Amino acid sequence: MAKTQDLKRRIRSVRNTMQLTKAMKMVSAAKLRRAQERIMSARPYAHQTLSVLQSLAARAEQDSHPLLQARVGKKAHIILVAGDKGLCGAFNSHIIRSAEEYAQQNLQDHEISITAVGKKSYQYFERRTWEIKHHWVDFFRNVEFTHAEEIATAVSELFLSGEVDRVFIAYNEFKSAIQAKPIVQPLLPIQRLEPAEGDTAEDYIYEPSADALLKALLPHYVRHLIFQALLESAGAEHAARMTAMDSATNNASELIESLTLTMNRVRQASITTEIIEVVSGAEALG
Repeated sequence: MAKTQDLKRRIRSVRNTMQLTKAMKMVSAAKLRRAQERIMSARPYAHQTLSVLQSLAARAEQDSHPLLQARVGKKAHIILVAGDKGLCGAFNSHIIRSAEEYAQQNLQDHEISITAVGKKSYQYFERRTWEIKHHWVDFFRNVEFTHAEEIATAVSELFLSGEVDRVFIAYNEFKSAIQAKPIVQPLLPIQRLEPAEGDTAEDYIYEPSADALLKALLPHYVRHLIFQALLESAGAEHAARMTAMDSATNNASELIESLTLTMNRVRQASITTEIIEVVSGAEALG
């Protein structure tokens, strides 16, 4: 049986760990509040931009802009957005596994490369067969639109040069403080919004020309979709870390209670043994 001193040392160690997990939970909760505000304020613009540009793309010819041109090639590229740090439960493994499953189901005959955003995705695929074209780390300390511009510029160049034929983006979509949804969706070529059955697609009068609008709006759409993915992933990571640290704090508290109970039993057994020895000695002397 463990000695009382060993149990005290272990209780002290667990208590120190619990203080760290509790502090990390509070930090993540504060960061989550700010991240959630940014996500909610950016979503309406992202959704409306997506609807407008898909509608505009449906009325344009495929050769009117390079980002609209569908290809028959077999080179797929995935922008995989994960985190820079651990201690956030299954946050990183979920999105990595989702991207791999999507590739197995939909891109079996494709040559796949990735852009790794976040240290965890880079470290994982550095030891795998998928080629890493680009990687970025330390974006999630403070996500800025310039980060999305860097990624969009690099990935668009891959697509426009013909180095890749299709581009997808994989990230964790923030749902709530206890839920995130792994998303893998097409990014390039930009999807066209097809009219519902029985509907007719009405054309617009463009000012300036449709080509000028597409040239200005389509690259912006790519940048903003990537920016939205970064915001969603950052919020989901804070939520996952807050939940994981809350669970770790509760587990540490339960472990302390269990160890304290064991220590009290050991102490009681030691006291009982000493009393029996004293009584036995007194009886022997008597």
